[in-house]
Amino acid sequence: MKAHTYETQSTINPEKALDFLKDGNQRFVNNLKANRDLLEQVNATREGQWPFAVVLSCIDSRTSAELIFDQGLGDIFSIRIAGNFINQDILGSMEFGCNVAGSKLVVVLGHTKCGALKGGLDAAQIQEMGMDNLNHLIHHFDPIINEIIEEGEERSSKNSSLLERLNQQNVKNAIEDIRTQSSTLKKLEDEGKIKIVGANYDVETGVVTWI
Repeated sequence: MKAHTYETQSTINPEKALDFLKDGNQRFVNNLKANRDLLEQVNATREGQWPFAVVLSCIDSRTSAELIFDQGLGDIFSIRIAGNFINQDILGSMEFGCNVAGSKLVVVLGHTKCGALKGGLDAAQIQEMGMDNLNHLIHHFDPIINEIIEEGEERSSKNSSLLERLNQQNVKNAIEDIRTQSSTLKKLEDEGKIKIVGANYDVETGVVTWI
């Protein structure tokens, strides 16, 4: 499988881009790989890049988008931050990926047993550890936690039901943030030039489900 060129990228629509990722995850789950000459892809992409998708995922070491979607060099833009949430710099990266470099798909990829979300649920204990920047990060999830937690429910990472609900809602909120905070990406989506979708990776099975 060769690296994408401007010509091949221009033939891909958002639905086809999504199919590429779905097919790639199916290969990953079945312990298969597309036949690639990575050094050839290095040579093919040295003058430029034409990825077909932008994937926002967590920094979790188990969630490398290139691996779980079985993609090669130059195929996807991979943006990673603990908890896969949106900020202005990430939106700028997405705008570059889609409006400048021509990607057709934006994926917000959450995952089960997310450590960042666990930290959000255990914020009181994390705060005692004195890591100011980590404390800042995990408090990004407070509004979602307050939205979904039920009266009398335990706020703890040990509450697996709450953790998974937080994971799902965090992805949905990120998608909404993309649409409301980036007029560029919203316009591209409204015009049918890109799709913005959510997904969840199961760290126990390797399966990606689409939200």
